[in-house]
Amino acid sequence: MVKIAGSKKLKRQMAPSYWGITRKNKRFVVTVRPGSHKKEQSIPTAVFLRDTLKLVSELREAKFAIYNGKVTIDGVKIKSLHHGIGLMDVVELDGMKEIYRLVPLNGTLLKPILIQEIDKTKKLVIVKSKTTIKDGRTQIGFHDGRSLIDDAVVNVGDTCLMQIPEQKILEIIKLEKDSHGLIIQGTNAGEIGEIKNIKEGTFVLPKRVDIKIGEKQIEIPASLVMAIGKEKPPIQIR
Repeated sequence: MVKIAGSKKLKRQMAPSYWGITRKNKRFVVTVRPGSHKKEQSIPTAVFLRDTLKLVSELREAKFAIYNGKVTIDGVKIKSLHHGIGLMDVVELDGMKEIYRLVPLNGTLLKPILIQEIDKTKKLVIVKSKTTIKDGRTQIGFHDGRSLIDDAVVNVGDTCLMQIPEQKILEIIKLEKDSHGLIIQGTNAGEIGEIKNIKEGTFVLPKRVDIKIGEKQIEIPASLVMAIGKEKPPIQIR
C-alpha cells in the first residue's frame, strides 16, 4: 500500500502558539497532513477539538467524534484527525448549536469566532491563480486549495464570496484603492484598514499595498491582505 506523504506527528515544542496546546505534556502532537491549507497556516482537526476549543480532553475522544462524522467543515463531513482547518473555514459540530469560523484576530493567525447560522453557507476566498484550459475556459484557484472552472472576471488577489459546499461564486470583491482590506498574517493580523494605494511588483519586490489602520499607514505585501469590500464585509468576520 502506498504511504500518504507527510508526517503524522510534530514535536509539541514546534507547534504554532495559535493551536492552543500545552507545552509540558507528551512529546509529540498530531499535525497537519498535506491538503487544502498550508501546513503552517492551519490547525489539525483533532487539535482544534481538544486544544483550541477544549471540547474534549483526550485525543481518544477527538478520534471518536471525527471518525463518527461529527465534524463538518465548509459543509462537508471530515473524518481525518490531520485535516487542516484554515482561514475562513466554517466548522460545525453535531449536537451543538455553535458554528465557528476561523479568522485572524488581534495578531493571532487563526482564531475561532462564533457566527450566525445564516452565514455558515458563505465563505470569503482569495484568488491565488488563474489558468486558461481547454476551450478557452478559466480555472480559478483559491487560498483554501479548492479550484473552480468559471467565466467570472477576476484577478489574482481579488476575493470571492463563495457559497459552500456548492462552490458557487456569489460576489467578486476587487483588491483596489479605497476598498477595505483584512490583514491575514503578521503582527497586524486581524486588523482592518482602508487601501490607499497598490504598487505593482518588480523583479525584486512583490506587489505591495499601502493600507491605513486607524491613524497609521503601513506598506505590506498584497498577498497578506484580503479585500473585504468598500463598506462592511459581506459576512461576519468579527
